[in-house]
Amino acid sequence: MAKELAKAVDDYLVWMISADYVSGTIIKHERLLNHFHNFITNRNISWEQVFTYDTLNGFEKHCNLYFAANVVRSLSRYLFKQKLIPNLIKKPRVRLPEIYEAYLLYYEKIRQIQHSSLVQTRNVLSALNDYLSKQDIDLAAVKIEQIDDFLTEFNARFMPATCRHNRSYLRGFLRYLYFHRKILKRDLAPLIVGAPMFAQAQPPKFLRSNEVKALFAGLSTGSCKELRTSAMVHLGYTLGLRPKEIGLTRLDDISFAKREISLPDRKSANPIKLPLPEVTIKAIAAYIVGCRPESNHRALFLTFRAPVKPVTAATVSHDITVAIQKINPLASAYWLRHTYAQNLLESGASIFEVKQMMGHDNVQSTKRYIHIHTKLMRKELFDETL
Repeated sequence: MAKELAKAVDDYLVWMISADYVSGTIIKHERLLNHFHNFITNRNISWEQVFTYDTLNGFEKHCNLYFAANVVRSLSRYLFKQKLIPNLIKKPRVRLPEIYEAYLLYYEKIRQIQHSSLVQTRNVLSALNDYLSKQDIDLAAVKIEQIDDFLTEFNARFMPATCRHNRSYLRGFLRYLYFHRKILKRDLAPLIVGAPMFAQAQPPKFLRSNEVKALFAGLSTGSCKELRTSAMVHLGYTLGLRPKEIGLTRLDDISFAKREISLPDRKSANPIKLPLPEVTIKAIAAYIVGCRPESNHRALFLTFRAPVKPVTAATVSHDITVAIQKINPLASAYWLRHTYAQNLLESGASIFEVKQMMGHDNVQSTKRYIHIHTKLMRKELFDETL
């Protein structure tokens, strides 16, 4: 076993060198993997048990380093791709009752959320299931008072921001039970009150016309990252795409001949084709021709450091936010989407047309945007002639 692991580590380090990893990263991996080799050898762990969650957990506790597990996971991913081990290292997951698992599948596929949100949603639902089981409460007969009691107990150990997220995750599940599965007799989601309810009353933030001009005037194309960011900003501003939608965009989704883009993986399963403005086409083409790394990946936006892979939604959000904050320090990536909605309303689009273009699954989400512009708010709410 010791020889097998030693060879695996050597091959992995050679691959890192060939993939142009920076020397500091290679040295860190080599040092930790040598510790891992000694850990495995001293405990006489068999090859079949080397790349398991229990072994990984034991090694992380032994090293007392939070990134030790990530290094071993990287090695395991390399060996898995080389077909030298049968499975990736995965944390054992306790399966919840069918209704919870069905919702999590729906949430992942339809709601287009990040993995971290899915994990936290599972944690909230697992705790809810445990609470209802201990109290002998049938999910179909649950009352808002019992939901409140659960949240009071569950959220006691979390900071306010996390509590807001937990309430939001639970609202989504309750809406699913009422609207999609018809399990609950009434929609309990609106009854879960908290900070997020008040946040809904806040108008979305957007860029003023002078800020938009300053943003695009300040976009630089002197480096590959700046070219990539420029293309992302154009997609966010001219099409109102979410950061995750930008990250999911594939080369095959873009038709330069037809000057349009397809969004098959849009949130809430609302696929759509949108026209691509010429300025956005030029920004995308400049990035593809000038800097997009050669790769078998079909994603439009890729990382630049080895191993090359599709960018994450977090990367898209970060890069756009950095560009916008040069103009407005308080802005974020979503301000581009909100600005797009404002432009639609000011051009005379109806609330239902905006709903379609924004990819909302219900008009309630879209109605927030009538508060963007004071004149439009008066017109929509009071039917004033402006």
